Amino acid sequence: MASVCVCDCHTHTHCSPDGADSASMMVQAAVRSGLYAVAITDHCECNLYRKEGYDEVIRRSYLETKKAAVSNYGKIRVLTGIELGQPLQDLSAAEDALGMGDLDFVLASVHNIRGREDFYFMDYQKENIGSLLNAYLDEMLEMVEWGQFDSLAHLTYPLRYIIGEAGIPVDFSIFDYKVDRILRRLAETGKALEVNTAGLRQKIGITSPSLHLVRRFHEYGGKYVTVGSDSHRWKDVGAGVLEGLQVIQQAGFTHYTIFENRKPTLIPLP
Repeated sequence: MASVCVCDCHTHTHCSPDGADSASMMVQAAVRSGLYAVAITDHCECNLYRKEGYDEVIRRSYLETKKAAVSNYGKIRVLTGIELGQPLQDLSAAEDALGMGDLDFVLASVHNIRGREDFYFMDYQKENIGSLLNAYLDEMLEMVEWGQFDSLAHLTYPLRYIIGEAGIPVDFSIFDYKVDRILRRLAETGKALEVNTAGLRQKIGITSPSLHLVRRFHEYGGKYVTVGSDSHRWKDVGAGVLEGLQVIQQAGFTHYTIFENRKPTLIPLP
């Protein structure tokens, strides 16, 4: 993997409520790590868009990312991005966010199902986990059908907390029929699947999704796969990305993808 151009396409700055460091610090960390490109994809939780100031978050992030790109011109490609959370819970917010500027890259995610808090905050000893995961996957499929994004972020996000933090075993294979519908529609509509490497730094210890689901995406004809650290501080920029690229290669892909001006660029794997 040493000869491949390495890109981190999922990072958060201090503009995100859970981020720690500036865009400048994140980009400088990417430069020091020898990355080919880095995308700043701060949170935009559409269900909380104006209530919690995400409309201002993304505009501030956009301006700081553009400034960092100018400051590091010639050293690295700096991509302006956004992580659009729960877009179908407030379509007007999603549309406003997407019209904010000349974005390079749009991730889409579901951090909480309708009417519930983020999976991060739930007490899984008191929850019907099967019902939660069914509702989550239904909303994911609905979001894929909507399709106004480039890459689907961390498909197995709830497992970070159900398995990784709460230590509750889940046989995710019982949801195969729903996961397969998501993967097929991503492939059919030419959308990318993200391999998110945050789990490698967390208790769950694997990427999201894991190898067998990335392989299924390939088998269904998926063409585009992105990789991102989901870093929220400069020290984690690029973390696990090489391992994520190995997962992509083991799944059968010969290239991975970055997006510039919302258009995919295939980058060869060695």
